[in-house]
Amino acid sequence: MIDSAPHLMPKDTGWIEVITGCMFSGKTEELIRRLRRAQIAKQKVKIFKPLIDTRYSESSIVSHNDQSLPSIQIKDIKDVLKLSEDSQVIGIDEAQFFSDEIVNICNELADTGKRVIVVGLDQDYRGIPFEPIPHLLAIAEYITKSLAICVECGNPADKTQRKTTSSERVIVGTSDIYEARCRKCHYIPEEV
Repeated sequence: MIDSAPHLMPKDTGWIEVITGCMFSGKTEELIRRLRRAQIAKQKVKIFKPLIDTRYSESSIVSHNDQSLPSIQIKDIKDVLKLSEDSQVIGIDEAQFFSDEIVNICNELADTGKRVIVVGLDQDYRGIPFEPIPHLLAIAEYITKSLAICVECGNPADKTQRKTTSSERVIVGTSDIYEARCRKCHYIPEEV
């Protein structure tokens, strides 16, 4: 069963929530919503994003519809451990840009009683599972898979279509390089 949001909050334990899906499906928007609610509840929140993600801001996580919250850019996922010692809730955006070590870090944080909310693409532009998200899905207590709208036909979209011919797996970009597509309309661009 896929649960869109935790309804029975665990007591005296931590847990991991993963928000995943294709680009433009509202993942960061949902992360911001959950983190704002934690702040309203007067919980200590820390938010992290990878150094590579400078699309909209270096000092905030920003959704494609311009919602934002201040965040800390980090190069190494291990930095989250020392930077979040005093936090109750930890948000990590664009997790697909971190090493597989994120799985151990999230487990360690949850084991110390923290709520860890992780966001990332579950598939790359070719439709191949995008590590480390599949491993995070396996250990998470709560999973949300967001769908976008296919820009070609209007069907629910769970694929990220790359509009360039580059074969690099990671190219940071927005609507200039990517768009949401459904299974029927998605194709793998020919490489140059």
